[in-house]
Amino acid sequence: MNKDLYASISAGRANGKKKMAVLIDPDKVRMSNIKEVLALAKESEVDFFFIGGSLIVNNMLDQCLETIKETCDIPMILFPGNSFQLSYKANGILFLSLISGRNAELLIGKHVITAPYLKMSPLEILPTGYMLVDGGVPTTVSYVSNTQPIPASKDDVAMCTALAGQMLGLKLIYMDAGSGAKNPISESMISAVSQTIDIPLIVGGGIRTPEKAYQNAKAGADIIVVGNAIEKDPSLVKEMAAAIHSVNETVKT
Repeated sequence: MNKDLYASISAGRANGKKKMAVLIDPDKVRMSNIKEVLALAKESEVDFFFIGGSLIVNNMLDQCLETIKETCDIPMILFPGNSFQLSYKANGILFLSLISGRNAELLIGKHVITAPYLKMSPLEILPTGYMLVDGGVPTTVSYVSNTQPIPASKDDVAMCTALAGQMLGLKLIYMDAGSGAKNPISESMISAVSQTIDIPLIVGGGIRTPEKAYQNAKAGADIIVVGNAIEKDPSLVKEMAAAIHSVNETVKT
C-alpha cells in the first residue's frame, strides 16, 4: 500500500513545516472557475487538494479529479461526505471516523461497507479522527451526521477526544468548524489539541483571511484547509498559501 502521503504529512509535523490544502467541493465550484483555482494553487505551491462535499455524486467527482490531474500534479485526497464518494482517480482518502459524535454509523458502520472497495483500490488510506467543532451556525455535516459539535469553548473536551482518537490508532486528527462556519476554531483549542497529541493535526472551517490561516499554523495546526473563501475569491489562494508557508521560514531545516 502506498504511504507517500502520510509520510509527507508526518514529516511536516516532525519538522514544523506547515502545509495548505485547498478544499474543492465539485458541486459548488463552477468548472469555469476551477481552472483559475488550479493555476493559482500550482503557482503558490499548495500542498494538497481535499476533494469532497456532503452531497456530491460520482460523475461530478470524477470530472473534477480528471480536471485537476490534467492541470497539475498536486496530490488529491478524497474528503468524503458519505460512503458513495469514492474514486480511483484520487491519490488518497481520509478514512473518516466521526469521533466527536455518537452516531455509530459514522464511527464504524459506513466503514464496513467501503473497506472491501478500499482494500482493492490504489488509494492511500489515511485513518482520520474527524472532530466537528461548533462554528456558530448549523452545518450540513451536523445535519447529515445527526450529531452535536464540540462546544467552541471546551478545549478540554477537544483535547480528550483527539487523544482518544490517537490511542485508538487513528493516524490524523481533523478538527472542522464546518463549511460556511461563522466562527473558525480558536487558536487556544488548536494549541491545546496540538500539544496533547503526537499525530498530525488538520484544521478547517471558517478560515477567511490569510491572517487567520497564519494564526492557526502558529497555534499548532499542521495542515490548514481553506474552501469557502477560495470559492468566493480564487485570488485568495496565493495569499493564504504565502501566509501558511511563511511560518516555515522561522523553522530551522
